[in-house]
Amino acid sequence: MANGEATSSASTFTVACAPHWHCGRTVSGYMLHTILALMPAAVMAVAYYGIDALRVMALSCSTAVVVEALCLRAMKREPTVDDYSAVLTGLLFAFLLPASAPWWMVIIGSALSIALGKMLFGGLGCNPLCSPLVGWAICRISWINHMDIDASMLNTEMINPLSQLKYFGMEAASRFSYSDLFFGNQLGALGSVQIVGLLIGGAYLLARRQIRWQLPAAFIAGLLVTSLIYYWIDSTVYAPPLFHLLTGSVILGAFFLVTDPATSPVGNVSMIIFGLLAGGLVIVVRVYGAYPDGVPFAVLLANILMPLLDRIKPKPFGAR
Repeated sequence: MANGEATSSASTFTVACAPHWHCGRTVSGYMLHTILALMPAAVMAVAYYGIDALRVMALSCSTAVVVEALCLRAMKREPTVDDYSAVLTGLLFAFLLPASAPWWMVIIGSALSIALGKMLFGGLGCNPLCSPLVGWAICRISWINHMDIDASMLNTEMINPLSQLKYFGMEAASRFSYSDLFFGNQLGALGSVQIVGLLIGGAYLLARRQIRWQLPAAFIAGLLVTSLIYYWIDSTVYAPPLFHLLTGSVILGAFFLVTDPATSPVGNVSMIIFGLLAGGLVIVVRVYGAYPDGVPFAVLLANILMPLLDRIKPKPFGAR
């Protein structure tokens, strides 16, 4: 096949399988902008966790690139590594891991994020679930101790506020100041608790119009409203909304997970409902679930309902 024909075929495939890409936004451009937006949080992660953070990110990204190339070769399709989607998937997966994650689990999880999360369904744009969350969920269920932030990060003096809330109640969680949480002085996944860096990256994506504001705004609103309801019910048991906003993977989820083009709706109403649903589910999982940070599972559950939400299209004005 000639180079021109291969490029045309790949473009047609991407358009056919990824109807949620917004007009005027190229695949590689979006990926590069998103990777760039994650850099402040990545730098903060290395500053907090040292060489271990760099090891996990580098290993996850390189594994994702290699596995995607092997899958495309097995599918007898032209390589698309230069669209940077594999690098982004690997980096997001790394952000959800403890900095102490063993090398073999990083490789397995990153490989599954690509193979099962993306390529099994046909490649970029065809995946029904946010691909890095697929690898994360498998690892979280399969290797509980290695994925447990508290159990695997015993060499640090930082404390996980969500674990304190889950296992010791609101009195233990109230010891954390909002300023400490905001500046990342809390134990959590490698990149998901770097609030300042993630906010800088999210603002960059919004300013460059790489993501739609409705999704992060609705996600945050759903989380705040749901947590406020619980807080009103009993403030001695349930944490206030700002605590939930500044802990776990909330900011990462708002700007980098629910905004995934392949797994989020495109209609304004659909986006708002999707975001509200995902944000509300975070609190439900945190209150009733076994996992302190409910963001990844909440986004996965919302992804499952996305095809139904995407059908919500208000009638034109005057139509019956």
